[in-house]
Amino acid sequence: MPRYFMHLAYNGAKYCGWQIQPSAPSVQGEIERCLSLKLGQEVSITGCGRTDTGVHARNYYAHFDLEKPIGDCNELVRRLNVFLPNDIAIRRIWEVGAEEHARFDATSRTYHYYICQRKSPFHLDDAYNYNGPLDVEAMQKAADMLFDFTDFTSFSKLHTQVKTNNCKIQEAKWFVDNDLLVFRITADRFLRNMVRAIVGTLLEVGKGRMSLDEFRQTIEKKDRCAAGESVPAQALFLEEVEYPWC
Repeated sequence: MPRYFMHLAYNGAKYCGWQIQPSAPSVQGEIERCLSLKLGQEVSITGCGRTDTGVHARNYYAHFDLEKPIGDCNELVRRLNVFLPNDIAIRRIWEVGAEEHARFDATSRTYHYYICQRKSPFHLDDAYNYNGPLDVEAMQKAADMLFDFTDFTSFSKLHTQVKTNNCKIQEAKWFVDNDLLVFRITADRFLRNMVRAIVGTLLEVGKGRMSLDEFRQTIEKKDRCAAGESVPAQALFLEEVEYPWC
């Protein structure tokens, strides 16, 4: 049974996230529907991870198994892109080994969170608009503390069905990209709502409402109620996913 990898991108504004949900539109559901119709067989796809409602992905990977090989992967990509909604784009489909797995083989995932600090007609739907003062230096010092921890229960959505809240942070950096303030974070895995909760808490530091010591204590408490509010989803993008063979 041949296995295929798929590279895609999507705007998550209209979806409940990547994963199929009862009675709600999902990116996975749209792609499975189109693949099944175009290939004439039921196709189930496995993604590299979940993204929450409203979150986008510039680079996302998934895999699926078929009963027989695809004749022309490039032609299938073209046909899918004609049939799929405009907010989902398939970049590439290629055959891989039967053991390669989109989720379990990923070594890291990178997210960007975009903040627009001045009124802009061009970032209404893809950035968090906040025009108050921020102490970015303090926010970076707080972000550096993330490397000291592996348990991020304080930044996890409550009552999720995961075996562990441990993650290994590999990068956490604030930088400016034109008129946007961007937070870039890379880890081996992320918990549900984790990035948005981290950014919301870092903003509390930047606004002067939380000290650096209090930020550290927030992580140590392992209590979601101790952290800041989650920032809006429309400004969060899954930017990169790394695999050992890439």
